[in-house]
Amino acid sequence: MVITDIDPAHYDAQLDAKRQRIEAQFSRFAPPKLEVFASPPMHYRMRAEFRLWHEGDDLFYAMFEADPAAPKGKRVVRVEQFPVAGRRINALMPQLLGAIRDDPLMRHRLFQVEFLTTLSGEALVTLIYHKALDAAWEARARELQESLGVSLIGRSRKQRRVLTRDHVWERLEVDGRTFVYQQVENSFTQPNAEICRSMLHWARDVTRGSRGDLVELYCGNGNFTIALAENFRRVVATEISRTSVASAQANLEANDVDNVHVARMSAEEFAQALVGEKQGRRVAAMQLDDCDFSTVLVDPPRAGLDAASCEPLMRYERIVYISCNPETLAVNLAQLTQTHRVERMALFDQFPWTDHCECGVLLVRR
Repeated sequence: MVITDIDPAHYDAQLDAKRQRIEAQFSRFAPPKLEVFASPPMHYRMRAEFRLWHEGDDLFYAMFEADPAAPKGKRVVRVEQFPVAGRRINALMPQLLGAIRDDPLMRHRLFQVEFLTTLSGEALVTLIYHKALDAAWEARARELQESLGVSLIGRSRKQRRVLTRDHVWERLEVDGRTFVYQQVENSFTQPNAEICRSMLHWARDVTRGSRGDLVELYCGNGNFTIALAENFRRVVATEISRTSVASAQANLEANDVDNVHVARMSAEEFAQALVGEKQGRRVAAMQLDDCDFSTVLVDPPRAGLDAASCEPLMRYERIVYISCNPETLAVNLAQLTQTHRVERMALFDQFPWTDHCECGVLLVRR
């Protein structure tokens, strides 16, 4: 679905439809009243990517949607402005096109543009090409970077030219505190910054007063880790992506958090380490013998967790489950509620104007 024309007056109705759907889908688990967190109806996405479409001398941003005349095909949608994207992205879109439309060096074989921005207005732009990027391209790109007031990266096959830096710094105000996050190009970050603030507030609230330590699986760049650290004596977080682990370490330092250990390992490896089936330097560094894990936070990909991955979660007193896919969340809750009850449940409207829903569930051992 391509979102290029929206009416904010209809926002409450689309959110209420999602609320009704989630309440019906999860009623069998007898949750308490659903907590609903609304998004700004427009300009909520901090990142966006577009194809660059060349038609003769014309050059425009393009997205694709299903073609009614050919159900298996796609048709090109010209995008002049993208109202769901942040204001900084919408301001940059025509500025960038105007700067490169008549510039053969920058335009030739450019096929994709990616924007990554922050609430404070920082912007990183990635230009992706079907050609090698040489010194002449870099010299012109530096002029473009300066004129637009952005950080710029060029990509092509087996090339990645970072002109100044490969990240932006997001600052999120949550519960009267400011959390700072390094967000790296081409790595996962929460796309809706305002909803991210709501998610962090909710996660902090449901874990406030927790006893013991926290283990977090799939921690990414430390988005939840950093905001939750003060609610626990110690946090052990795991993540498989090398880039995300490096960002998490940078974010811990930037936020002066000193009670977190981030381990580069999968959730399955951590489960093995916890019961002594996995040894080695990475396991020793976690100092698991000194931990008293009472709470686990899991934020898996859309595929959710398989039954074998759910089983270790059932050992914890409290489970905080963040899900970007209600279908797989329901499957996992059918297993987890054998030992735990749903204490709180939230709907975060991460992607307005689409069918997608982000949910948060707090489960407490029966």
